[in-house]
Amino acid sequence: MSKVTFKGDPVEIAGSLPSVGDKAPAFTLTAGDLSDKGLDSFSGRKKVLNIFPSIDTSTCAQSVREFNRRPSALSDTVVLCISMDLPFAQGRFCGAEGLDQVVTLSAFRHPEFLDDYGVRIASGPLAGLAARTVVVLDTDNTVLHVEQVGEIADEPDYEAALKAL
Repeated sequence: MSKVTFKGDPVEIAGSLPSVGDKAPAFTLTAGDLSDKGLDSFSGRKKVLNIFPSIDTSTCAQSVREFNRRPSALSDTVVLCISMDLPFAQGRFCGAEGLDQVVTLSAFRHPEFLDDYGVRIASGPLAGLAARTVVVLDTDNTVLHVEQVGEIADEPDYEAALKAL
């Protein structure tokens, strides 16, 4: 278990993050149309996994906005915004914000994703949700960059993630 903080209080994160150089674990998540999407659905493209607790928090919302803005010029990259939120909430947010350069995916039917990627918050008020983490993958799903943000209420290092591409 790793430890991060939420508003200064320690929380435990279950599992182990993937390491740079490893193959990313395969996954299945739920898309906005309620279909299952796997990692293989994005084959041949670089991937930024923007993993966060909930689209309904200001920091999470800002990370989706920021990742929508920054890699939009990268034609060979897809940004996957992943949380436990229902696909309806993710879609409502992106629609209201005009965000169309990111793909939202929900782990609500596939909570094993949280354990497979070492991001399940195991204690504290957000227990059961995903810790703020960014994982960057190359076209063959090799891990290029991993950042689990030390304070869940803080934004990730966008520059470091995009530099890894």
